[in-house]
Amino acid sequence: MKKRISIIGGGVSGLGAALLAKSKNNHVFLSEKNQLNNKIKQILKSNYINYEEGHHSNNLFSSDLIIISPGISDNSLIVKQIKEKGIPIISEIEYGFENTDSKIIAVTGTNGKTTTCLMLKHIFNQTALNVLLAGNVGNSLCHELSLKNNYDIIVLEVSSFQLENINKFQPHISVILNISDDHLDRYSNFNEYRKSKFMITKNQKKEDYLIYNYDDKCLKDLKTNANKIPFSLEREFENGIFFKKNKININLKNKKMTIDQLSLKGKHNIYNSMAAAISARVFEISDSLIRKSLQDFQNVEHRLESVLKVNNIEFINDSKATNVHATWYALESMTRSIVWIAGGVDKGNNYDELFNLVKNKVKAIIVLGDDKKINKSFKSAVENIFNVGSMKEAVSLSYDLSSDGDCVLLSPACASFNLFKSFEDRGSKFKEAVRQL
Repeated sequence: MKKRISIIGGGVSGLGAALLAKSKNNHVFLSEKNQLNNKIKQILKSNYINYEEGHHSNNLFSSDLIIISPGISDNSLIVKQIKEKGIPIISEIEYGFENTDSKIIAVTGTNGKTTTCLMLKHIFNQTALNVLLAGNVGNSLCHELSLKNNYDIIVLEVSSFQLENINKFQPHISVILNISDDHLDRYSNFNEYRKSKFMITKNQKKEDYLIYNYDDKCLKDLKTNANKIPFSLEREFENGIFFKKNKININLKNKKMTIDQLSLKGKHNIYNSMAAAISARVFEISDSLIRKSLQDFQNVEHRLESVLKVNNIEFINDSKATNVHATWYALESMTRSIVWIAGGVDKGNNYDELFNLVKNKVKAIIVLGDDKKINKSFKSAVENIFNVGSMKEAVSLSYDLSSDGDCVLLSPACASFNLFKSFEDRGSKFKEAVRQL
């Protein structure tokens, strides 16, 4: 029987949900509060999907099911109205899960999700398994499933927003990399944000696995029905994964293996590599294949990406660092004196955890935009702090402030939407400006 399915939000996730619902022969309606871009409108029209833009109308209230895009808050007026009418609301990943039989590895955390998912895809690409990479990296889950739905494994990057409206979503493997302050402009407090991340394991059963960062104090009270497998830089496990003597050590199902000479450097990438390796071992991927894959893996663009050296000044693009915790890892991994380019749209940031690193490693700070919070937070740690209005100005000034052997690090700790379309746009403009020096 055809259902009347409505989608709220006309971005990547909303479009994907609409296409999958239409492929299941449902009556589909998409509602976008803002204006839809022309490309999305053309796709909707070519698939005979009705839509509205610029407002949410009463048409939504005649739906059998609402699929909500991750950018739409539960506190928005339209969502409150729908709940009052008792219409079921689910997330895009919930709808995707309901329409696939594939095994799912779901990866969440404040930082490292994309890198870990790409590592897993790189490992599985060396096997005969048919594996999809989707979610916050690549296309949305629903969009991919509307095109093809015969995967052995789906590697899925999931955010806290996507986990808010799940009912039955049950990954075979859930991975929680870390949790630190982020999106406090959406959540009333840090504990609410943490709870949203914990939803990833809500429906897991004893045959499933939860892989988690033992060193993260925010995960100490994590409860689950799944098999818990910890990873750590600080302690060893008889059943888990740890780092000792510059080697990853994996103990799982009475089998042991080690990995050294990882391709990516930095403490955060050791954590990411451990999470990817133990996830692959659950699927009994061979030791040699996992080892080789993590030794030749290439880093994701805009994440600690070395751009150029100009007169022995290294320029590093870490535009994907949109929160304080990600920037902490970037600063911690630097061995040169740093000119730090930071700033953007603050998401309730607390910069205290960066203070000592900045004091010890940073010689100058360049702030993108006119937000003075960074200036105030570090004025007693760094003498030279400047505000600029463009990336070109930031890069030019950073070069003037640098000396032989320094590095210029773009690691904003903020969202990008004050001066740029996205973190990708911000990183690309940084690289373009560096190449013009």
